[in-house]
Amino acid sequence: MTGAPVRTLLLWCPDWPVLAAEIVDGVPATGPVAVLHANRVVACSEQARAEGVRRGLRRREAQGRCPRLTVVDHDPGRDVRAFEPVVAAVEEVAAGVEVVRPGACALAARGPARYLGGEEAAAERIVEQVAQSCAVESQVGIADGVFAAGLAARTGQVVAPGGTPEFLAGLPVEAVDRPALADLLRRLGVRTLGDFAALPAGDVLARFGFDGALAHRLAAGRDHRPLAVRRPPVDLAVTTDYDDPLDRVDAAAFAARVLAEQLHDRLAGHGLACTRLGIEAVTAHGQELHRVWRHDGLLTAAAIADRVRWQLDGWLSGSTGRAGARPARPTAGIIRLRLLPDGLLTRAGLQPGLWGEAGEERDRAHRALSRVQGMLGPESVVTAVLGGGRSPADQTRLVPWGDERLPARPGPPPLPGEPVERPGGVPSPGVRAGTGAAGRPLSSSGVAGASLPSCAVAAVAGPAPDRPGSARAGSSVGTPGQVGAAPGQVGAAPGRVAGAERVADVGRIAGVGQVADVGRVAGAGRVAGTGGVRGGNAVPPWPGRLPPPAPAVVLPVPLAATVHDAAGEPVVVSARLAVSAAPARLVVGTSAPVKIVGWAGPWPVDERWWAPAEARRRARFQVCLADGAALLLAVEAGQWLVEAIYD
Repeated sequence: MTGAPVRTLLLWCPDWPVLAAEIVDGVPATGPVAVLHANRVVACSEQARAEGVRRGLRRREAQGRCPRLTVVDHDPGRDVRAFEPVVAAVEEVAAGVEVVRPGACALAARGPARYLGGEEAAAERIVEQVAQSCAVESQVGIADGVFAAGLAARTGQVVAPGGTPEFLAGLPVEAVDRPALADLLRRLGVRTLGDFAALPAGDVLARFGFDGALAHRLAAGRDHRPLAVRRPPVDLAVTTDYDDPLDRVDAAAFAARVLAEQLHDRLAGHGLACTRLGIEAVTAHGQELHRVWRHDGLLTAAAIADRVRWQLDGWLSGSTGRAGARPARPTAGIIRLRLLPDGLLTRAGLQPGLWGEAGEERDRAHRALSRVQGMLGPESVVTAVLGGGRSPADQTRLVPWGDERLPARPGPPPLPGEPVERPGGVPSPGVRAGTGAAGRPLSSSGVAGASLPSCAVAAVAGPAPDRPGSARAGSSVGTPGQVGAAPGQVGAAPGRVAGAERVADVGRIAGVGQVADVGRVAGAGRVAGTGGVRGGNAVPPWPGRLPPPAPAVVLPVPLAATVHDAAGEPVVVSARLAVSAAPARLVVGTSAPVKIVGWAGPWPVDERWWAPAEARRRARFQVCLADGAALLLAVEAGQWLVEAIYD
């Protein structure tokens, strides 16, 4: 709560929702117009009121009173957009404007009154300014506090200093704009604000609650808070015009340093620093050039000067780019240079890291890469950002140096040594074919004890097994709880088997990829409920993503390949993910066949089936070749592809 209220000048535009509809949508406000929200009238024009339309009427009743009524839906955004020019016009006369609501704004009356020769003169000047600038009719009220000034604006009054309680005392209780409270007060015999203000504040709080106590304070002429004035944004940009056009790099470098120091001093004067810098240049022929530079830390005067110099060098020298491409050179010298700071922070608002995030080497590398961007363009230097996705290509996005490092798809990247409690388990490209750990046979997919997780992306309808923990020979299709072909999963729930010991070493690959200790849980008792994660946590994002380790090289364009079995026949995967035979040889393009010594899969992915243009349905395999190479293969629409290469 505050003490004595401040002398306040409030500008009020009558029937503003109606005027906003005229300004934005062209609805003539001179006719009968009503603005409706929730099927009730919230504002109406003067002609509509003359025919009996009032606020709060239902639509049918309002149209019954005025058959020619034009009905407009209430749009708060439209009201705000249309009122912004009015606020700007008031700010041309006086500073420190607070927007109370669309159609009303307030400011302290002391400044304009002293400058313009009195409160009445200030009110007349502001009304005239709004009428000339925006062609909008308005009224001004001046009183002690925003609430009283708003009521005074309804009649265009200037309440004398100290006379606000007497001005409010004769007004009806409906002026507090709380219909339920006003109705209750009238039934209790309290009909005016003066009667309401005379009640003890403690009794009002006990009977009507906090909102009633606030209305009681307003009725007594005391505001509950001071004005929250709107401060016009400070123009921090610096501009310099040159009589002699700048067409040499050395002259541009000197101009850049002078202008950079001016910008840095202006920001320092406001206790600010910038993380982005806009550079604008205008040539003698009217050509406009613009570039935005971004920096991870705060730009110092030297850093600003360097970036401006590099950018002018890139514009004026027309350095040769890749493949002999030459950036467009301005047709004339630069006559105007403008620097616009963006991403403003207080000078103490950036906390550098402790290790590897700051230092002379990092700054030197950043300066070199930024200079390359200035000469060749922002796309010439890119860095990789890891994100979500089910394949290595989806999890990586190349971002220009200095831009915000946002992933292409949401979701945290996989961490080294992630536990098994994640859909898409552990098999590596080096899993041996034939036998698994402890001499147990592998399934047809080459993975010991692996099964298709219940939360896999592709829904595969397979034949029911004879008993839990078994699978039909020659097929990698499984149901929850059987041995199938999903990566590193035991049972239906990722990493959980009821009645069995913890899967201790599923996440470790021994030697060239032999899965250790998976056989301990093979054939265990009943399988826990599908889709669960130990500890009750939510299912992690991107179920069905490839397990670690990640491939070392992701091919930008997959290579066509062919996979044959031991008899030389092409290996195919059915719609139910049944592999026709064990892969034995791989042919990539026109190269010689290479023997496959180990493989894991298939791992199905059926993505975005609801969007035909983006839908993809494929099965993925990890294979280990006789020459020591490990590859990530995918079969899509009957075609085998090499997507990535492992170390």
